[in-house]
Amino acid sequence: MTWPEIFVARHGETDWNRERRYQGTKDVPLNDMGKRQADANGPLLSELLERDGRSPADFNWYSSPLGRAVETMARMRAAFDQDLPEVTLDKRLVEISFGILEGSLFDELPPELATAPGHRNAEYWEYRPPEGENYDDLTARLQSFASELTGPSIIVAHGGTLRALRHIIAHTPRLEVLNWMPPQGAIAHFEDGRMTLYETELASKFVPH
Repeated sequence: MTWPEIFVARHGETDWNRERRYQGTKDVPLNDMGKRQADANGPLLSELLERDGRSPADFNWYSSPLGRAVETMARMRAAFDQDLPEVTLDKRLVEISFGILEGSLFDELPPELATAPGHRNAEYWEYRPPEGENYDDLTARLQSFASELTGPSIIVAHGGTLRALRHIIAHTPRLEVLNWMPPQGAIAHFEDGRMTLYETELASKFVPH
């Protein structure tokens, strides 16, 4: 499947990110750092579009419906002093579900139930926690979403979403993306089968998910 040009931001930090707690589909709000990261992403996106001679009106705007993504998107859009296209909330952009693991700390779970980024093998792609999803499930959601894209888009979603996109668009090996920690306070630009990552001064790389 051919994807159009997209800019993708992970939502800003939450307290559960800070605590190293499995978050998934739980609707956890941004903390103060997360709000600052979202605020910083707006000027960064504006600079990237201006650099390329693009108008934000040329893009479709999409967000995961979880509150932390919706607020991140709203804070990013505040950097633009012009009318913008409406944001479409699409449930296919929701974070990968960790099922019964959601709410648990990384360090309190046994290795047969959960493996944090940095310690995963390639088989983790197919691991589905009880009542949760695996990365094949997430990829299927994203491919369905892509089939309805009509042009270049700006998206706010989640860390798992960015991992899957990096694999299916940029063809980065599964082992690499599974152990990648997508930063908050950054924007990934996908175009022509490549990903380029742009970070703000508040980008955080230490929060696994």
